Amino acid sequence: MPAPVCAVFLRSNGVGEVLINKQATNIACTDLASARRKSIEILIQAAQGYTTPLLVICSDPDGLFRLVVSADGRVQEAPRDPAPAPAATPAQTAYVTEPLPLPPSSPLLQPQPFESQPVDPDHFDPVTPRHAFTAPTSISNPAEQGWRGALARRGIPLPPGDAELAERAARAAVSTHWPAPRTIAVVNGKGGAGKTPTTICLAAVFARLGGSGVLAWDNNQTRGTLGWRTEQGPHQATLLDLLPAIPQLLDPEANATHIAPYVHHQSRDLFDVLRSKSVVLADEQRITPYDVDAIWRVATKYYRLIIMDSGNDESDPMWRRMIDHTDQLVTATTTRADHAEAGALLLEALMRRNEHSARLAKNSVTVITQSDPKAPEESIRRISEGYQTLSRSVVHVPYDPSMLEGTLFYDNLKPTTQRAWLMAAAAVANGLSAQMPLA
Repeated sequence: MPAPVCAVFLRSNGVGEVLINKQATNIACTDLASARRKSIEILIQAAQGYTTPLLVICSDPDGLFRLVVSADGRVQEAPRDPAPAPAATPAQTAYVTEPLPLPPSSPLLQPQPFESQPVDPDHFDPVTPRHAFTAPTSISNPAEQGWRGALARRGIPLPPGDAELAERAARAAVSTHWPAPRTIAVVNGKGGAGKTPTTICLAAVFARLGGSGVLAWDNNQTRGTLGWRTEQGPHQATLLDLLPAIPQLLDPEANATHIAPYVHHQSRDLFDVLRSKSVVLADEQRITPYDVDAIWRVATKYYRLIIMDSGNDESDPMWRRMIDHTDQLVTATTTRADHAEAGALLLEALMRRNEHSARLAKNSVTVITQSDPKAPEESIRRISEGYQTLSRSVVHVPYDPSMLEGTLFYDNLKPTTQRAWLMAAAAVANGLSAQMPLA
């Protein structure tokens, strides 16, 4: 009997169904990967009752995927229908021409005489061609995610799909080590726009994938909250405690252990936090531009990447000095209109400030975090499109309750949220990698 077209529908929680000849088989697994494996087992067993292989349409949170399942247990990706060649538009046709013939006077058409030089036997050093004993290696692993990964684990080494390739490229970008320390500033002139969660999540991605060496610095005069949303170390030190120790920390004999009493290491996300002192008034912990310079010198001695969480006062000399040290600007905003407007006004102001600030604004990355689960799609689209005219890259982070309050841990985020932060970090890393090496 010829096989019917079958379907698999799975949800992210591992629940779904396999539909074969209008008969549904329910699946209830602990996770999506287990549900995929269970689906394949059901399909292989069902294929034994048909004379032709099963064509299966698979749908899950990663998208659509087509399989061919044979009675002998072979499972492979269904061939894609060849896409018709797109018709050339008049504009395209105008640019598709035959190569122009070179004029007769072109030197490329003239025979070039070879002028031999006499060989001095006393200084003759011939180079004998040979085969190289070593050659560059490339890493090309089979798929690890989605249906392709499920098949690869059954011994069918399918290549990764487009989404997995994009994720691998993002991981490679984030794991880059630059030839000198780099500084990222996370900004928005409006409170509650997501600067602190953005700082934490970017620091976590860079530290986890790049091998630590990342500092999150609360560069805030007015009760910064970075220390409230991260782990506290075995002390209560803040940047006010760091300031008197700067001469010792900059001493050539100082090493990595000497910075530990002043920063708070994140045991799960592997970066360090330099806290502001949130329990005192701003006028009791006034940080000057010279203090920012000194702290920055310490930070760049002990860390390869510094991510600065900033305050809301763009006129504060402390804030402006941060911009002077910045290599990559990140504008944080939520899907609220007032947060988006404040971030846009800041970028426009930086475009007028000076050449360095204008370059930062033009090369900026905007991260739009969705703090409201009911935010209209139209609002998200409008904000995203608006920032595309202001920033080099715009990344939308979906709603995730783990980001709203309390200590923020990367492992507590949903997989879709983690992937969005990976893409945001990759956009930042690409901007840093494009810069010339620092002196």
